[in-house]
Amino acid sequence: MKFMKLGSRPDAFYTSNGVRSISSEVRTDLIIQVNETRFVLHKFPLLSRCLKLQRLCSANTETSQPRIIKLSDFPGGVKAFELCAKFCYGIKITVSAYNIVSARCAAKYLQMTDDVEKGNLVHKLEVFFNSCILKGWKDCIVTLQTTKPFQLWSEELGITSRCIESLVSKVISNPMKVVSHSHLNQKGDIEETHKTKRWWGDYLSELRIDLYWRTMTALKSGGKVPPKLIGDSLKIYTSKWLPKISRKLENRSGLNSESDPSSSNCRLLLESIVTLLPNERNAVSCSFLLKLLKAVNIFQASGSSRLELARRVALQLDEAKVGDLMIPSVSNDCDTIYDLDVFLNILEQFLLQSQQTSSSSAINGSMIKVSKLVDGYLQEIARDVNVPLSKFIALIKSVPELARLKHDDLYKAIDIYLKSHPDLNKREIKDLCRTLDCKKLSLEACMHAAENELLPLRVVVQVLFSEQTRAAMAGGHLTRLPNNIKALLAAKGTAASPSGSITITTTHTPRPHNEWFKSPNLHVSSSRMKQIADDESTDGSLKVQHPCLTPSQSKKMSGKLWLMK
Repeated sequence: MKFMKLGSRPDAFYTSNGVRSISSEVRTDLIIQVNETRFVLHKFPLLSRCLKLQRLCSANTETSQPRIIKLSDFPGGVKAFELCAKFCYGIKITVSAYNIVSARCAAKYLQMTDDVEKGNLVHKLEVFFNSCILKGWKDCIVTLQTTKPFQLWSEELGITSRCIESLVSKVISNPMKVVSHSHLNQKGDIEETHKTKRWWGDYLSELRIDLYWRTMTALKSGGKVPPKLIGDSLKIYTSKWLPKISRKLENRSGLNSESDPSSSNCRLLLESIVTLLPNERNAVSCSFLLKLLKAVNIFQASGSSRLELARRVALQLDEAKVGDLMIPSVSNDCDTIYDLDVFLNILEQFLLQSQQTSSSSAINGSMIKVSKLVDGYLQEIARDVNVPLSKFIALIKSVPELARLKHDDLYKAIDIYLKSHPDLNKREIKDLCRTLDCKKLSLEACMHAAENELLPLRVVVQVLFSEQTRAAMAGGHLTRLPNNIKALLAAKGTAASPSGSITITTTHTPRPHNEWFKSPNLHVSSSRMKQIADDESTDGSLKVQHPCLTPSQSKKMSGKLWLMK
């Protein structure tokens, strides 16, 4: 970091009884009061360089007592005035990025320009600012950080705008450049031993959000910085100023309070970051977008920010992970652990964008990935006893049926939901199980479903039909089947091999429709057949999806189930 030393005389200021004075053989004749501090000084050195003090003193009549001039609105306070006073006396002072803003504002207030005396403080500070401060990364950043108490002064003097322009030009000249710098402490002592190398995104992350937003907006508008680098900088800034969000989620009380200053600052930061996101699809990861969405939800940022993030997440939804989608619910009107509406909104956006970008209704790879993601999400929320069945089914149906190539994960989600919601009635259970396509279950899933006491018997029958049909079409061998499936297969003309496998024998001769049901190997208890009959009386007919049966055959088989009761 750069610094400038002015003056040559030793420091002669001292404090006595709360008053700042200067050691001198000449009698003091001027008292300047800044806030609550009084400076007992001399007119000549100060008035010769400060036009404002000249005018204030000339407006008063001469008296034998030292004149007291109050500067209640002095920018920079006591420290800034003392620096200007020491400059007037020729006492050594050090100017660096840490105090140049307050010194420049104070010099402007006192009108210490070359019109009063050549080589005055304003001129020297401007030369140092343009030739040194604006040349270095760290100097620009520190200078911008110190403008907060002097925002109006800094804007009027062009300090803020010139620093931002300098930073932008540095980034544009070499976006990938990593620079090193030496550390300068606030006393003006340079520490050469502490040198670090940093990328521009690290430097900019030190700015407060309003300055960061202005700088990044200028970078984006220039169009010379790759969107990926813009995204990386946003990620660095967010992780620095919104640390450990996951820990805050564990104790969410008070985070969404409208009167909480920290929450207000977080909302402002998040809304600003969302407006800075590059338009390009892969400029930031889907995981980062979902973290932003999670934070926006927690701190209850604007609805427009939430919708914009949902739209952007939808563009990259096939890259998401289930864990990133578990966005906590903070609404007082919702008892669920996770915010289901947010995810439903994302899915709606995804499907809408898929329809707009695809000229046909064909299922692409992204949609297949999203269907697997939805099933994984369903397994997580199924454990929540407050998840309503309507929303659970809505999430199942949110992706096209053709995109779900296998139903094993969906079956697992349904099984978890049934175990977590034992109070569902028969109609609700049927509605849920209708979303399951038994033909898309693997052998392992079929074996589990066939013995699942929570499933309606009609679903079990569909599972058995599907597995028997698949085995018959394969013409191969099946091993370790449950007894009920073995019985069904045996009834359809199967034979057990010496190894225990079942060989499927197919024939073109149609088998009588009632032979399958009259097989002595089909062990169905009367109580379970009664449940089937109860299902019949409730639903009207037994709807079994079996590709090998015609509608008339299905009707006869339904009638046989009635007779078996």
